[in-house]
Amino acid sequence: MSLHIIPVIDLRRGLVVRAVMGRRELYRPIETPLSRSADPEDVVRGLMTLHPFTTIYVADLDAIEGTGDNTDVVGRLRKRFAHLDIWTDNGIAASDEIRAWLATGRGTLVLGSESQMDSLVARSFKHDARLVLSLDFRESGFQGPAELLDPLHWPQRIIAMTLARVGGVGGPDFERLAELRHLGPRQRLYAAGGVRGREDLRRLTEMGVTGVLIASALHDGRLTENVITEFAGR
Repeated sequence: MSLHIIPVIDLRRGLVVRAVMGRRELYRPIETPLSRSADPEDVVRGLMTLHPFTTIYVADLDAIEGTGDNTDVVGRLRKRFAHLDIWTDNGIAASDEIRAWLATGRGTLVLGSESQMDSLVARSFKHDARLVLSLDFRESGFQGPAELLDPLHWPQRIIAMTLARVGGVGGPDFERLAELRHLGPRQRLYAAGGVRGREDLRRLTEMGVTGVLIASALHDGRLTENVITEFAGR
């Protein structure tokens, strides 16, 4: 069974920033051996030297936090890397905004639970294959309307986003992943946060997880080209 490995880039003010345990106030422009700068095109180009990835995940932090947006930056990435399916989380929560975004054919839209006011919007779009629902968690618990933890509201693809582990080395939240796998056995489940290396990928595969969102382990060299190929294939 292969694992869908998806590199993540977090955007703030037009640059890629490095995640620090999900504490966004500490994020700074990334320094990585894969890129000469924090420019998004440079970083994505560097990631592609590791593996011919088919998907990347973009978190537009300015849009999520309501301080601006990186729409033009993501648009340039789409043109420069036309072969990639770009998953974009930009904090959208209103039905009309979702429809307008999807109508432009920009790729895959991620609905983050932390940005949702209620469960109605997610449920109304759950049959749209262009959407992914991210179930966001912090130490304090689930971020978003509690009703979104009900599989009745879930689309085909869901992300278990453990924000406190993003940018850390504590390992994936295997317990939470197991709970969500039990609740929605028919959904394609993606893990996000804390992947350290090969053994974590092996365990996620054995659990039946469809894919994993990764950033730090790629930039730190903990996941080499050979390991990525072993799990993702060619």
